[in-house]
Amino acid sequence: MPVYEYQALDRAGKNKSGIIDADSPIAARQKLRGSGVFPTALKETSSALRQKAQGPRSVSTFFKRVKPGEISAATRQLAILLGAGITLVASLDALITQVPNPLLKKILAQTKESVNQGNSLAASLGQHPKVFSEIYVNMVRAGEESGSLDLVLHRLAELTEHQQALKGRLKAALAYPVFMLFIGILVLFFLVAFIVPNITKIFDEMHQILPLPTLILIAVSNFLKSFWWLVAGGCGCALFLITKFIRTPRGRRLWDRVKLGAPLIGSLNSKSAMARFSRTLASLLQNGVPLLSALGIVRNIVNNTRITEAIDDAIDDIQSGRGLAASLSKSRCFPPITIQMISAGEQSGEMEAMLNRIADVFEGEVETQTLAMTSLLEPAMILGMGLTVGFIVISILLPIFEMNQMIR
Repeated sequence: MPVYEYQALDRAGKNKSGIIDADSPIAARQKLRGSGVFPTALKETSSALRQKAQGPRSVSTFFKRVKPGEISAATRQLAILLGAGITLVASLDALITQVPNPLLKKILAQTKESVNQGNSLAASLGQHPKVFSEIYVNMVRAGEESGSLDLVLHRLAELTEHQQALKGRLKAALAYPVFMLFIGILVLFFLVAFIVPNITKIFDEMHQILPLPTLILIAVSNFLKSFWWLVAGGCGCALFLITKFIRTPRGRRLWDRVKLGAPLIGSLNSKSAMARFSRTLASLLQNGVPLLSALGIVRNIVNNTRITEAIDDAIDDIQSGRGLAASLSKSRCFPPITIQMISAGEQSGEMEAMLNRIADVFEGEVETQTLAMTSLLEPAMILGMGLTVGFIVISILLPIFEMNQMIR
């Protein structure tokens, strides 16, 4: 059934907009009038027409996004509707009316249209890869094949909410240090580039031999005042070139090696990747996705080429008849505790539960280590700013002390 996007007036004369599904434009207008809404503009927004008529995107369209929290809420609502015995099409129809995001509303309407045409829910959601990830689509497919779609959707919502909660806690822990670092750099730059020159101008007029710290401060101050645009442009160009290099295969491998081997941050990145690997693999296995297919999906979300290559090697070994723990033990990317717990899960037949425990352990360590690093970062930033300000103060006071001694 085609989906139409409309602009209309209600009985009070207020503008309204939304989407509606109907067999034809005439049927859509009649359906709107029957609900007390009088359409002023109507156009079809089916998937096929969108692909044919897709042109350059406007700025407003570019910034339209579907947030993970909105996906999670819609998933949980759909699970509740299906669990209540409502059919899939009717559940999607009810969900469309409850979703506030216009873009998600349109995507759900197109999904309902695809389901009405005989496609599965997983195939219909797979037409929107930017909104529904490969993990999401495969878990929905496993739920449809096993006849437990409502349970799978509940687990998907919990998985998404859990990941977003962890990201939220990490962002909250890092927000204050990052903000203070940014403000501190701006304040020091303004102080050195614009305030210090007015003070040191007195020393230049006296033609006095200045101490080395004062000479260094004056040189840095003059350079920043005259060439601040060069510093800003150089930093921007360096960031652009580094980002471009990282996007190349060689640069990506080097960057991923640095991320895993860097002091402090390396262990944090490794633990974060292990948590994502374990949590996602457990969710896929719990919902009936075969091990090899689940590993093929998980390899795309660890966000590290070294770990991805280790998973690829493990897939080859598993196809040759080896177990998961033995296959992963060949790589140094997976900590011994991960290998041991996976091995215990294979022997006991509780692989999914063991993977969830691994994820719990590493997620807790990531959060604890992040909080510890931020608690150390704050005094380190204060110390760094204090030393810088102290150097500026001493550089200004030294000539003054020398002048006092000459006067005496």
